[in-house]
This record gives sequence, C-alpha cells and structure tokens, in this order.
Amino acid sequence: MLFTFPRTLLAATLALSFSLPAYSAEPHKQIQQQAEQYKAEALKLLERLVNIDSGSGYESGLTQVRDIAVDELKQLGFTIELVPDKAANNSHVVATLKGTGKAKILLMAHMDTVFKEGSAAERPFHIKDGRAYGPGVMDDKGGIVAGIYALKVLKSQGFKDYAQITFLLDASEETGSDAASELIRNTAKGHDVTLNLEPGRPADGLVVWRKGSATAVVEVKGKAAHAGVAPELGRNAAMEAAHQILQLGKLGDEDKKTTINFTVLKAGDRTNVIPDQATAKADVRAALPEEFDRIEKDLARVSANKLIPETEVKTSLQRGLPPMPQTAESDKLVAMAQGIYGELGRKLTIEGSGGAADASLSAGVGTPTLDGFGIVGGNIHTAEEYAEVESVAPRVYLLSRMIMELSKR
Repeated sequence: MLFTFPRTLLAATLALSFSLPAYSAEPHKQIQQQAEQYKAEALKLLERLVNIDSGSGYESGLTQVRDIAVDELKQLGFTIELVPDKAANNSHVVATLKGTGKAKILLMAHMDTVFKEGSAAERPFHIKDGRAYGPGVMDDKGGIVAGIYALKVLKSQGFKDYAQITFLLDASEETGSDAASELIRNTAKGHDVTLNLEPGRPADGLVVWRKGSATAVVEVKGKAAHAGVAPELGRNAAMEAAHQILQLGKLGDEDKKTTINFTVLKAGDRTNVIPDQATAKADVRAALPEEFDRIEKDLARVSANKLIPETEVKTSLQRGLPPMPQTAESDKLVAMAQGIYGELGRKLTIEGSGGAADASLSAGVGTPTLDGFGIVGGNIHTAEEYAEVESVAPRVYLLSRMIMELSKR
C-alpha cells in the first residue's frame, strides 16, 4: 500500500530518472576494488567498536564509541557538531561534509546497543565460520563501519558531486529520546534523501517499510484487604488487570499488521494483602498511523467492561516512533539500490519490519528514506547476534554507489 507524503525536488527527479533501467551489467571497477581492499581494515574498526560496551545510557562506553567515530569522520574532512542529550546520557553526532554538487544526502546510524555493561568482556568480537560475533556487531556498529568505509571509498576516488553529506549518529536509538527525535526530524527536513544504516537483513535485504511503536498502559485502582482473613472486603487490582490484559490483548488487527502484546505486569508486594494497585503495559505496533488512534479509543471503550466491581481502570497510549510507510519515492530508491547490487551479480531482497527505527522519523517529515544499508547479519538483540563477513565489501560498494547515483541531479 502506498502513502502520500510531501515530495522533495529529489523525489520528483527520481521519478523521472527511473522510467528506464539505468544500470549496466558491469560493476564500477574502482569502487569494487577499493571496497574489497578496505574489508580487512573495516573489520578491525568493527572489532574496536564491538569490544566497547555502549548500551543505552552507559556514558563511558558511548563516549568511547563516539570519539572513535568522530576521529574517523574528522579524517574524512567532516565538520563535527555534538548535540548533548541528558536523556541519552551522552551527545549525538551531526557530521557534515560539503561537496560541489546539488544533492543533500543524510546517512544515519546509532551508537547504542541493547547489551548491558560487561557484555563485551563476556563475548568479545570474534569470527567463526564466516560470521563475526559480539554485542552490537550488526546493530548497529556494523552500520557505523559501513558508513565510514563507503565515505572512505568515495574520498579515495575524489568524488565530491554532492552538495552535502550529513552523517548523524544517534546515542539513544534503542530507547529513544525526545531530543534525538527532534534532531532527526529537523536534520532530515534539510536533506533530499535519507539512507539509514540499520543492519542488512539475513536474506541480504533492505527495509522499505517499518511499523510504528507505542506503549499501551493500563492502571487499575482497587482496595486493599487481608488476603486470608477478609479477602471479600478488598477489590483485587491484580485480578482486574489480568482481566483487562486478556480482553485488551485482542485489539490487534492481523490484516492491518497491528499487534498488541502485554509484556509488563506489576501488582502488590506482599502475598497476604489483596493488591490495591496494578499496572500493565503492552507493546503496540502498527503499519498504519490511524491504527494508533483506533487502539487508543478501543482501549478506553473495551476497558469499561470490568471483572471486579468497584475498581477503577484507566488506559492510555504513549506514542513512540511513527510508521515508516512504503511510498512511490521509496520504491524509486529501491529500484536504484537493486540496480546497483545487480552490478555485482547480487540480488537485493526487499522487506518490511515490525521493529521501529530512526528511519521512521526521517520518513515522517516527507524525506524519501530507505533503510537497512548496514552489514548483513542476524539474531539481532541476542547473545548470538552476528554479521556476515563476506557482506562487508558488497555493502560498502552498495552505499558508495548509492551516494554517487543520488548525486546525479
């Protein structure tokens, strides 16, 4: 399904330039050779980054990762701006590089991972059977590395046909922050296109659409009583919360790709007391923006059906990242990416994702956006997370060539 967003000048240009195929069967030899030559060096940088704990909010590790990335970008000629964010317990990076052309291209990646302090020592970077392992190796330290080395390839070729390349490094993508969201929206507005460097999908794919995210909150107020002596005098908030979970958990819509999954339940602190308070939270995902409005209304409507008399039930929906829709503009970017990958004799798969990401914020302000340009991998957010070693050079080639093609205006 296509969704209509404001079109930038680049979007209109893309629509015109893709009426006929624009790619030869042969790869760009210099870019291909340079990407291959940088492979070993890129893996060494990936190892450095992976062996630093940088879980969301961990200031020391995030600062180390940030400083390494900033140093690499400075060597490439980028001007660096650090944007402090108390919620992230660190600073986001906005790096800019000026060229001689007209296109303004935004690259995005994130420095934080989902892994706690100590993970890098427990599971340091290592390669086995063609796969690199370690915390955050694909999500998203592989994305940072892919971006830096694509830019190194372009510099080695003396390519400057863009007006500006901006590389935005988010310090809080996994948890989100208001400051980061505002920064991404404002930055994206000033660019013609966004390429997000989230991991390449296991089938060697890019992501053309993403669901948006929200948190449903159910708060129940009951009445405390002795659980053994006089339970009938109480109003069990935990029981009511359980009832609400069962009925509100049915508000998803499979046809519209809307899901609601209760994941957190808190009630009481003593086994001999009927709990007078309970809270339940659910993860809500939707591909259509209007589904969040529907869920919010249905939470209030359905929760009026109570199991325990004289309890009070309050519901709310805390909105997170918006959906990233598939659009006519993103389809043009897909065609471009597939043509480029075809130069290597490789097939680029295209898919959607139930996971939200910063790309949703860029797409939400109308900037044509395509996601998944990082190193290919799998088992995301688990101890078995991996990156495919042989995907490094092709992915660096793909990103380098995308920037070149997008600069042809």
